[in-house]
Amino acid sequence: MSQGTLFDKVWDLHTVGTLPSGQTQLFVGLHLIHEVTSPQAFAMLRERGLTVLFPERTVATVDHIVPTENQVRPFQDVLAEEMMQALEHNCQDHGITFHNIGSGNQGIVHVIAPEQGLTQPGMTIACGDSHTSTHGAFGAISFGIGTSQVRDVLASQTLALGKLKVRRIEVNGALPPGVYAKDVTLHIIRTLGVKGGVGYAYEYGGTTIDAMSMEERMTLCNMSIEGGARCGYVNPDQVTYDYLQGREFAPKADQWEQAVAWWQSLRSDANAVYDDVVQLDAADISPTVTWGITPGQGIGVDESIPQLADLPEGDRAIAQEAYAYMDLQPGMPILGTPIDVCFIGSCTNGRISDLREAARIAQGRQVAPGVKAFVVPGSEQVKQQAEAEGLHKVFEAAGFEWRQAGCSMCLAMNPDKLEGRQISASSSNRNFKGRQGSASGRTLLMSPAMVVSAAIAGKVADVRSL
Repeated sequence: MSQGTLFDKVWDLHTVGTLPSGQTQLFVGLHLIHEVTSPQAFAMLRERGLTVLFPERTVATVDHIVPTENQVRPFQDVLAEEMMQALEHNCQDHGITFHNIGSGNQGIVHVIAPEQGLTQPGMTIACGDSHTSTHGAFGAISFGIGTSQVRDVLASQTLALGKLKVRRIEVNGALPPGVYAKDVTLHIIRTLGVKGGVGYAYEYGGTTIDAMSMEERMTLCNMSIEGGARCGYVNPDQVTYDYLQGREFAPKADQWEQAVAWWQSLRSDANAVYDDVVQLDAADISPTVTWGITPGQGIGVDESIPQLADLPEGDRAIAQEAYAYMDLQPGMPILGTPIDVCFIGSCTNGRISDLREAARIAQGRQVAPGVKAFVVPGSEQVKQQAEAEGLHKVFEAAGFEWRQAGCSMCLAMNPDKLEGRQISASSSNRNFKGRQGSASGRTLLMSPAMVVSAAIAGKVADVRSL
């Protein structure tokens, strides 16, 4: 088993005890909740006559069901309005901080916690959302949990978990032009498989990761779950500290230096022992596009859809299913695939740096006729900052719609949905069947810059040509 890694240190520091099952009872430092997975958990508490043990350690927002066009209450979707009201009442009843629409702090849960400085190195973080792995970018151990576990954390501030193995994934070298953190994570999943991380925590390192900004690291860690890992993290460093300093909930004054020293001590030791180590070369990564129905079915934009015979035997059944569903043939180039909808946003790629780069590509260009293209900021703060920089005007001039903050078409639990057999270029994290709101809709995952390229061309295009 691993020894001396950040994962081991944080796990040990938060261990309350060992349960009869052999699992660890792990203390949760920060619990994030939203409107979809919390109503049932609160109902379970009421049924048992329980209350929230540490309400000050839980923070709530709304994101999944929030409309990004018309946010007037009550929402037109009756179920969405019921979820909103349930969260509002539950937070009020239990004294939980709630970032509602219009508060200036509402947004996707994995965007607002980092931007407020709630997410910090050495923490254990849980949320009823699979992409909670995002927070590992700060050197936190963060887990997506189910509704019954949301109940457990509300009631006890602990989780019952089995300890994971630790795999270090090193990426070294400078990323080629047109290659972003999204391409790195899609390349990792392509290389190791969607089940390759089962039973593991992923530690990301190497010179490529060291050179990434915090928002790029968040993109990387966000999709750890898509590779089967329960969580992913990056050791905290000066990039981490510079991002956190001055944020609302970050340590202040003389506590700052103490905090940095503490965070530094949590980094994986130079002689740490890992259960596995994988090394990748940044020079081998190109702008990546998924062609199938899992995030692992990705190829470079200049590659062709793989032939069945070229795939490992265990991947062939899902590949045949993907060929049929996506209506794409083996041997076809992915470049030039027609696109109907282009979506920029999500907890993967809805931050200010994502929007800046997308706007840079869109500047002075036009969305192709017949393509619906829209941009959804990850939070109210991101929206405000983007508008202060004039990014929304760049998008609107190019023919993109500029929306309010929310999860939007990433999972389509709101009015933003594909229709029929539409095919989308999406900066989100999942391309499962029906993921974006239509039972027959098709999704191609790519970086925000690549989404802009597709919007302009009306088909999958290589951002490097722009």
